[in-house]
Amino acid sequence: MRPTPGRVPAWPLADVADTFGVHGPMARTVADAALLLAVLSGPDPRVPLALDAPAPALASPAAVLGLLARDLRGVRVAWSPDLGLPVEPAVRAVLAPARQVLADLGCEVTDAAPDLAGADEVFRTWRAFRFATFLGPLYREHREQLGANVTWNIEQGLALTAGDLSRATSLRTALAGRVSDFFASFEVLACPVSQVVPFDVSLDWVHDIGGVPQQTYLDWMASSYLISATGLPAISVPAGFTPGGLPVGLQLVGRWRADWPLLGVAHAFEAATGWAKIAPALPASPPPAGWPARG
Repeated sequence: MRPTPGRVPAWPLADVADTFGVHGPMARTVADAALLLAVLSGPDPRVPLALDAPAPALASPAAVLGLLARDLRGVRVAWSPDLGLPVEPAVRAVLAPARQVLADLGCEVTDAAPDLAGADEVFRTWRAFRFATFLGPLYREHREQLGANVTWNIEQGLALTAGDLSRATSLRTALAGRVSDFFASFEVLACPVSQVVPFDVSLDWVHDIGGVPQQTYLDWMASSYLISATGLPAISVPAGFTPGGLPVGLQLVGRWRADWPLLGVAHAFEAATGWAKIAPALPASPPPAGWPARG
């Protein structure tokens, strides 16, 4: 889960004004994610952007399930199979039934997506700025030890101008306005969390999606980072497997600061599908050279 910026205060600070990099829970189930988020979140006087809202008291499994229990009848969900991005057919096929699952839970599901124009530039500009800020000294002192992708990121940041940052700021403000208008009509956006199925570990990055060339190693994950640019909370929940046994996740995006209601929707989807109880069947493989054998 990527929670609302400020939900989990990060200390020590790296950037006092950063809302792109956030801390959040990764867990086996939505209930575990909710419990971990409750442990991590809460006000922190040292962190200027930390939210003041205290975390819910989750002292028992029953308390966690009580927090997550929701009647989804009438919950307005926007469904987008692609966010206007290239998505592998295998991902589309696995996610397609999820629309009906949400409808069967009582949600009012409508085909719709927010206007994310400018979000790509916003994300890339501020991401490059952060690379230049945090890793610029390493680039200047130990450039020969950096990988090609890290070097590219830093150089993109160092090339930024005041005009680039000003434009990204204006685009981000306009994006926030459109997102606010969109979520006045919908409580949740359902869309792919990834545009491709898990790929071979030897591939550096996805260079093509359904015949659409990906120009950089960032392009193929736009379905996630465009949402990050909005600052909205989002969670990935298991949605099924390809015929080859590869897992596919559904991304659920909530309104600003609506982390706990979003977890309730994710929990209901998880319970209705049962996918979280199934582990992918992975082929047996020998341990890397030098690793001790498991006894």
